[in-house]
Amino acid sequence: MPDTLATTVSHSLDIKHSRFIAHATPIPHVAAALEFLQQVAVLDATHNCWAYRYGNDYRSSDDGEPAGTAGRPILAAIDGQGFDRVMVVVTRWYGGIKLGAGGLVRAYGGTAAECLRVAPRLPLIAMAELDVHAGFEDLGPLHAALGAHLAEKVGEAFTADGVNLHLRLPADQVELLKNRLRDATRDRVRIESRIEPGPSND
Repeated sequence: MPDTLATTVSHSLDIKHSRFIAHATPIPHVAAALEFLQQVAVLDATHNCWAYRYGNDYRSSDDGEPAGTAGRPILAAIDGQGFDRVMVVVTRWYGGIKLGAGGLVRAYGGTAAECLRVAPRLPLIAMAELDVHAGFEDLGPLHAALGAHLAEKVGEAFTADGVNLHLRLPADQVELLKNRLRDATRDRVRIESRIEPGPSND
């Protein structure tokens, strides 16, 4: 799976007297992309061009630059660096020398790519959620198995005959955990699962 950013990062570049500053941030949902744009866009700059990718959802804006010379190269930089769930805004202050369409593509795409190239990465890990019901006699092996398979308790409810646990863990650990619990409890646990993609730090 691709990576997202571990933190918000910036990178600046001067090209023929124009100043370009890229700001890139991880986004937890699509709406966060435009919220970030409002935070970092500079009103008196010449252009605030941007692009984001969130899974199959993506958008870009040339913000007044010739069509296809800014937003699309920024999006290409996100994809080219192997990122997802990322928003990049590149702000330009015009320095008096026209760069031409090719120069703009290189300037916007290059500033975004360099910003992302040096940024700290965070792997996006497919996560799964499990509902586990176990009797009181199986609580010992159940809790021993959770730590071994990186399972986090999201919820816990006791019933008359045992406990219901809501767990979150990396998807590649699900079958291993299920097998371990079945072996340890002689198949007495009941397990329901649902896999969803999500960053490892959610």
